[in-house]
Amino acid sequence: MNGAAPRIVTAGQIDGALTFPGLVDALEAGFRGDLVAPTRHHHGIARVDGDATLLLMPAWTGESAADASAEPSADSSAMGVKIVSVFPGNGARGLPSIQGVYYLADGATGMPRAVLDGARLTLWRTACASALAARHLARADAATLTMVGAGALAPFLIRAHMSQRPIARVTVWNRDFEKARGLAAALAGEGLPVAASEDLEAAVRGADLVSCATLSKEPLVRGAWLREGAHLDLVGAFNLAMREADDEALDRACVFVDTPAALTEGGDVAVAIRDGGFDRAHVRGDLFGLCRGEVAGRGSDAEITLFKSVGAALEDLAAAMAVMRGLEA
Repeated sequence: MNGAAPRIVTAGQIDGALTFPGLVDALEAGFRGDLVAPTRHHHGIARVDGDATLLLMPAWTGESAADASAEPSADSSAMGVKIVSVFPGNGARGLPSIQGVYYLADGATGMPRAVLDGARLTLWRTACASALAARHLARADAATLTMVGAGALAPFLIRAHMSQRPIARVTVWNRDFEKARGLAAALAGEGLPVAASEDLEAAVRGADLVSCATLSKEPLVRGAWLREGAHLDLVGAFNLAMREADDEALDRACVFVDTPAALTEGGDVAVAIRDGGFDRAHVRGDLFGLCRGEVAGRGSDAEITLFKSVGAALEDLAAAMAVMRGLEA
């Protein structure tokens, strides 16, 4: 490395370096392994057009992850931090509200390795974390997927879930039906079995796996709609003012989270606990426990399972390391 400038890694290069099955495997190894991720930093920034937020998400490999005497490599020792800003007023400027980069350094020397497109890395790791949960929680024969939401994350979630289960039919629902129809047409044009629907209840009732990625402030998915053996994946609703599923969905399901942070952050599980609609003691486990075999996943084909994610810095680090391995292969 010898003091060289860090490599700039674009969204297109990230897409070329990763595969969905490969990244799911890398995330599982990350949750099983020795990755350290302190509590993320939240900083409010006052702005006249809506207060902004700066998020800092650091992580690094632990001492047991690599032999410190060995030649440093992307496969052994690393540290990094995702720097993300959320500026609500950007919509009026024609700019995305969320911006970010990921800084990756060698964990043995601290030498810079790369600066990666943070938004693209987040899409990949978020979708693959949900697919990792589904690997442990969704029925092995899950064949129908309903995607609730048609934003930037939706196609990544669809592809990630399809990499882990034999999905033969995908239904996309969105409040703006034209957006759902546009996404379905684009994916169908690539040969994926995707169609849009205006009937959310019917789409959920007919699904083995329901994935939600929205900013809804009111529950969209009703627990009464979930079929026997269904798996519900809750990805959106990132703050305590948001909900994607109702309390009945939590009550009917065996509930899992990505990390313990989901008990106090994000919508759905944290909101239900705060409001007394759900007991935190009923949360069955998290991705650490599932990946390490410390907690059981799905108990039967009839069981309803639920996974709530809020995101974790170790996922970003594991994904960035996987990107570098792909680029350097």
